[in-house]
Amino acid sequence: MHHVTSPQRVPASTYRLQLTADFTLDRAREVLPYLRELGVDWLYLSPMLGAEEGSTHGYDVVDPTSVDDARGGETGLRELAEAVHSAGGGILADIVPNHVGVATPKDNAWWWDLLKHGRASKYATAFDIDWEAGDSRIWLPVLGDGTDEDPEAELARLRVVDGELHYYDNVYPLAPGTEEAARSAAGADAGEEQLARAAHDLQNYRLMPWREADENLNYRRFFAVNSLAGVRVEIPRVFAETHREILSWIRDGLVDGLRVDHPDGLADPGGYFENLRQATGGVYLLGEKILEHGERLPAAWSVDGTTGYDALGEIERVLTDPAGAPVLDEVAGRLGGWGRTEDQSGETSAAAEVVWAEMIHGTKRAVADGMLRSEVDRLARLVPGLLPEDPEGEQLQDALAELLACFPVYRSYLPTGRHHLDGAASDAVRRRPDLTEAVRALLPLLADPDHPIGERFQQTSGMVMAKGVEDTAFYRYTRLASLNEVGGDPSSFAQTLERFHALQGDRQARMPLTMTTLSTHDTKRSEDVRARIDVLSEIPEEWAATLERLMGLAPLGDGPFEKLLWETIVGAWPVDGTALETARLNDYALKAAREAATRTTWTEPDEEFEAALADLAVQATAPGGELRATLQTIADRVAVPGMVNQVSMKLIQLTLPGIPDVYQGTEIPFPTLVDPDNRRPVDFAERAALLARLDGGWVPEFPAAVEAAGGAEAESGTTGHDGGLLAEYTAGLKLLVTSRALRARRQHPEWYSRYQELDVIGEAADHVIAFTRGGSITVATRWPLGLDDEGGWGEAAVVLPRQVLVDLLTGRRFGGAHTDGTTRLAELFEHHPVALLVPEDGNTLS
Repeated sequence: MHHVTSPQRVPASTYRLQLTADFTLDRAREVLPYLRELGVDWLYLSPMLGAEEGSTHGYDVVDPTSVDDARGGETGLRELAEAVHSAGGGILADIVPNHVGVATPKDNAWWWDLLKHGRASKYATAFDIDWEAGDSRIWLPVLGDGTDEDPEAELARLRVVDGELHYYDNVYPLAPGTEEAARSAAGADAGEEQLARAAHDLQNYRLMPWREADENLNYRRFFAVNSLAGVRVEIPRVFAETHREILSWIRDGLVDGLRVDHPDGLADPGGYFENLRQATGGVYLLGEKILEHGERLPAAWSVDGTTGYDALGEIERVLTDPAGAPVLDEVAGRLGGWGRTEDQSGETSAAAEVVWAEMIHGTKRAVADGMLRSEVDRLARLVPGLLPEDPEGEQLQDALAELLACFPVYRSYLPTGRHHLDGAASDAVRRRPDLTEAVRALLPLLADPDHPIGERFQQTSGMVMAKGVEDTAFYRYTRLASLNEVGGDPSSFAQTLERFHALQGDRQARMPLTMTTLSTHDTKRSEDVRARIDVLSEIPEEWAATLERLMGLAPLGDGPFEKLLWETIVGAWPVDGTALETARLNDYALKAAREAATRTTWTEPDEEFEAALADLAVQATAPGGELRATLQTIADRVAVPGMVNQVSMKLIQLTLPGIPDVYQGTEIPFPTLVDPDNRRPVDFAERAALLARLDGGWVPEFPAAVEAAGGAEAESGTTGHDGGLLAEYTAGLKLLVTSRALRARRQHPEWYSRYQELDVIGEAADHVIAFTRGGSITVATRWPLGLDDEGGWGEAAVVLPRQVLVDLLTGRRFGGAHTDGTTRLAELFEHHPVALLVPEDGNTLS
């Protein structure tokens, strides 16, 4: 357990709400009765502090001293907190200590004062600025493109207006006395342009072309976002001023726990968490930490756990069929030009793992050399003269970029994680023997947490990992699109039941209060999309043939990207026979293509390629065409097994060790794509009405098969179902699973005290995931198409405790003292592909 002292209160579950100007704290209070009926314990609120005007996410805080008026203000928070606590719940608040929004300088009092007074500003130490590199000025990348002769030609657009410097709609302060000095220097006959340029030359900032940010920026950003400036919360005064409002929420009893955004950007995450723990008196505390394969949260951190991406990846892979890997790898290899490699036994195999390792090294190196070059240069400036034979520092910069590209995790927390640094150094020297001397000179300094370069390298490695892997390689590498998810390793295709159960037992022992999740505002695809894509691992040959037809009908000339795109479309396709909205499909395709940056980019868009994407979106969604028909056929094929995966995934996550979070709207199928699509408005009235139906006695029933025209189902070995009825059943069942599991966790915490897998006997044992939590028992179907191909459950059975158990999904009773505990799965799954069993004795749930 990570928390030094146990938190005062711990949620049984959380429900994430995205606060905006359209969904305010008042709206959250309005939906609270529904969420309590759903079984939710605590609300989990997106950032609430004053944000940039029009912000849809709240991570661009401009005023850390008050609750954002656009999101409901202090009154809204107080009224919501009173309602939540009166109902017996709590509030988990998302906070952003790493950076603030500076897109509109006048809205951020600290940034405005900094620009006005420069190094003399009382906020100068709050921001992470390399003053020497900028000749004691802050360099702001806001100017449009100039000309070859004058890259800063856009400075001609500057104007002095009412004591401020204006560039179009961008407004900047003038340092005291500089307007008068500029008028004097420019002369009485100077025009507006000359006056503005003269004034600009006297400021504590320099406006530069936006394309120069990658190389010349001299303040730390959030990743590569120029409008989010890093702050130094490791300084006690800065911590106190940025957290005064947040701590008042805790002191006043408005908020019960905190979720810390992006701790990897901080100079000392462990120290920050300890300061926060002491300042709050020990509230429930989570860090948004992405753990790579096999990585563990530092044991010394004063936190209760992560935000759950590790659990997401484990659930995903236990539901992915490893038998599909060879065919899917062959397709991905053929489209991407992968080679083949020999393993240690001399056997050849698809080089999926090797390709991934080489790809992310390349994308991370490109990020270090490109959009984050200014950060690499800043690192090099911390050790001037380290290599006497390299007076310009070029070899040093090369070595630092290579080390960042080779770093295997987001960052170290020295001295914890020193082995990652050593491994990166070994890999860098292996790849680049010419950098051996530079790497050896850097290594002892990078390993010293008290040396400036040791501290800053740790902050920088996470930026390179995020931009190179999550935001680039995840759009290029396509074994199976559902594996390309935040916190996941796409080269790890599937997970055995044995490994899955071992990981859950480990979580119960080490981090029982950590969060688990399936969807967030950062996931590339929601749980419901991934669950349908996972089905393709069961029918790899069929999918390969369909993919070939789809690519032939709408060729883009980028095979790996096309595979990723079509798998995502299949995952997001509606079950009821309607089409995905054309605009949503086009928006996703455009963002994914620009992130992949193989055919078009954000800064250099390829109009012809992007026009082809738009045409594909139209063809795929327009009725009557061959492309739409082909897509509909495969979508129908995965509809039923996709539903099974959706509810299995949900039940498993809600009942695993840890504190389950439900992302807004996902209590029913909510197939969303990468942001901003995953922040779409939620129809809470629809969900409340469906829950009332369930509580009123409506029983979701799997629809009977219908005869399909044309024999398409017969050809593919499937039986058709009415799309509308299947959609109704899926929504009803997923809401039933969610509400019954959440209510059980809130009302009977004693049922969730341990973790142990249950014995399953019979030939179909691989097709079920069964475990007990010390009272609550989860039994869920796995690989449904393979199960059907093998003839169903047959005599397979799960061995249950010898007591009367009630399935909360159906009300049926199983087992008893006079049985041997063996229960046939065919009987258990007679109505639904999942079961949630609890003891009849002591059960207070209806």
